Amino acid sequence: MSAGTKCDNPMCSCDPCTCAQCACGVVTLGDLERRVLGVVWDLPDPEPTGREVADALPAHAYTTVATVLDRLVNKGLLSRRMDGRLIRFRPIGVRGAHTAVVMRQALASDSDPGAALVCFANTLSSAEMAVLLGALDERSSHTNELKSLHDLGGR
Repeated sequence: MSAGTKCDNPMCSCDPCTCAQCACGVVTLGDLERRVLGVVWDLPDPEPTGREVADALPAHAYTTVATVLDRLVNKGLLSRRMDGRLIRFRPIGVRGAHTAVVMRQALASDSDPGAALVCFANTLSSAEMAVLLGALDERSSHTNELKSLHDLGGR
């Protein structure tokens, strides 16, 4: 990522972005919060109403889902807007960035994150492994470019 650009981490506050080295805006999500956020992403309407989200979670009362939606707005993961008398919700950022934040949280809370990474890598399919290796190669190339630029500036 070039200097001054923002990453996909919806909670990023780095300028320039250094999210690969930090845990910018990591928010803790409960199980129901993760499920509600997943429903908001999965519904066909990009800005579902609270009722539409609640209808997709029939095991939970509407008021419970509405409270969780408000919490997700307060945590900066959803935006809310009025549409007449309806309140519509939209995810902030991209789904992959939220997943990455949750994965980062899980690693940070593990007493042996290296072992967790090895176990995780052993669960990946060949296609997933290829994506991960490509991302690591890209990051390595980017890191080397930044180091070269830094070395040139230091002379």
